[in-house]
Amino acid sequence: MNELPLLDDEDISRVLCIVAHPDDMEYGASAAVAKWARAGKQISYLLLTRGEAGIRGMHPDEVAPLRAAEQREACTIVGVDDLEILDFPDGLLEADLELRRAIARKIRQFRPDAVMVTTWRLETPWGLNHVDHRNAGVATIDAIRDADNPWLFTDLEESGLGAWKTGRLLVNGAEPTHAVALDADDVDKGVRSLEAHRVYLEALTDHPVPREMITGITSETGARAGVEYALPVQVISM
Repeated sequence: MNELPLLDDEDISRVLCIVAHPDDMEYGASAAVAKWARAGKQISYLLLTRGEAGIRGMHPDEVAPLRAAEQREACTIVGVDDLEILDFPDGLLEADLELRRAIARKIRQFRPDAVMVTTWRLETPWGLNHVDHRNAGVATIDAIRDADNPWLFTDLEESGLGAWKTGRLLVNGAEPTHAVALDADDVDKGVRSLEAHRVYLEALTDHPVPREMITGITSETGARAGVEYALPVQVISM
C-alpha cells in the first residue's frame, strides 16, 4: 500500500495561492500549479509583501521591483497570469485585522475552491520558520473563515463582495496527508520558476541547487505515493 494517497483534485477549479514573499511558491508548490494550469484550472497568486528586505546587500527600494519582476517571470513559466503583490512590510508581517481583511477581500473576489499556503508552524523540516511565513499562514486561516461570514468586514459585502466559503486548505511544507501527482514537465517548470529568482538566489550563498532540491522533494514524495513525482501537501477541510 502506498504511504501517501494521491489528492483527488478533479473538483477543484480555482486555487488561490497566498504567501508572504516572492519566491515562497517556488519551493515545490509551483510544480503543482503548473499541473493545474495545464489542466485549465484558474490560479491566482496573492503575495502579502514585496520581499523588499530580502537581500542584505541591496536597498529595499531597489529590491522590491526586482523581486516583483522575478516573480512575474516565475508565474509565466508555470502558466499563472493573475499575480497581486500587496505592500505589507517584509519581515514585519503581523496576523492582524488589516492583513485578515486584505486576504478576505481577495478570497471574496477570486472565490477559490482551495487556498494554498506555506506552513505556519515554527519548526519545519528546513529549520525554524520565518515569522512572515508563520503570520501569513495564521492570518490566512482566519481570513478564510472571515470571508465566509457576512457579518465580518461588512464594507466588503456592501461593495458587492459577498461571503464565500473555501472548501479546502492546502499546506506546503507541513507533515503531508496527501500527494499531488506530477509529471516530469511539471517538475521542470517548478525548477525553472525557482531559478527565475536569479538575483535573490545569488545573494544566498548556501542555497541548494534548485534542480537538485525540487527534483529531490518530488521524487521522494512520488516514491511514497506510488508515482514518479509528487508534491507533498497537508489537506485541511474548511
